Amino acid sequence: MRGTVYKSTGSWYTVKSDEGAFYECRIKGKFRIKGIKSTNPVAVGDHVIFDLEKIGDETVGIISEIEERKNYIIRKSVKLSKQTHIIAANLDQVFLLITLNNPTTFTSFIDRFLVTAEAYDIPVVLLFNKMDVYDEDEMVEVDYLIDLYREIGYHCIQIAAKEGVNVDQVKELMIGKISMFSGHSGVGKSTLVNALEAGLELKTAEISEQHLQGLHTTTFAEMYDLSFDARIIDTPGIKGFGIVDMEKDEIGGYFPEFFELKAQCKFNNCLHLDEPKCAIKAALEEEKISWSRYRSYVQMVTGEDEVYRER
Repeated sequence: MRGTVYKSTGSWYTVKSDEGAFYECRIKGKFRIKGIKSTNPVAVGDHVIFDLEKIGDETVGIISEIEERKNYIIRKSVKLSKQTHIIAANLDQVFLLITLNNPTTFTSFIDRFLVTAEAYDIPVVLLFNKMDVYDEDEMVEVDYLIDLYREIGYHCIQIAAKEGVNVDQVKELMIGKISMFSGHSGVGKSTLVNALEAGLELKTAEISEQHLQGLHTTTFAEMYDLSFDARIIDTPGIKGFGIVDMEKDEIGGYFPEFFELKAQCKFNNCLHLDEPKCAIKAALEEEKISWSRYRSYVQMVTGEDEVYRER
């Protein structure tokens, strides 16, 4: 039988067959040794082949094969640098929720996420949430960030998920597609999903007062069928986003504004660090490229961990 993985808990997978029935499945024992280095060999969104087996009174699916993925979003654990985790597979688009505070989404995190999505050819829409709670100065900062990312070419929408503001714009983009929602814990992913489809009633949590960060409400990635011909994958909140398997000289190619200029660099293998006659550094000095984007790029090329202190 063939189906799509709707939920992964690490050892059990909920699979929806092409006929529309849901089955709890496990993977074949030898499946884990096929050179798959991620912590989860099967991800939500994967198309799989499985057989049904009777174990006692229960019918259980045994996954024997994963079909080739169209794309996937993968991250490296910031703490456990040798481990990678495939967040979801076979996506049409990703919505990254961003909040200015409570919790703060730093540009270093946004940029690492965007680079990974560019590398795997997944369109990203940036959703600036909680617009209903910002003061005048904070609104100015949000406008600056939106101008920055729109200039590069990213679709940005201001929303207030709790109040339902501009949720219709998000819904329109989702019709007929598989979308993933991602961001830090507490940015409002579950609140937005509930605003899109009230019947789902996903658990939401208040921000932790002590640490001003989100409390995890989603434990595992899970796909949902929505009533308006759309599917979403809700994911656990992620703190850091380590990039995976990228050579230093290819990272710049996943910054669209760098890619446009790199042919003008004196050296073909220019890393845009200390090389002479670098078009990227020249554009930076002329303020045609954002310093925050360049700082993110340098962190990735030099292998620094994400910096949470600076925007």
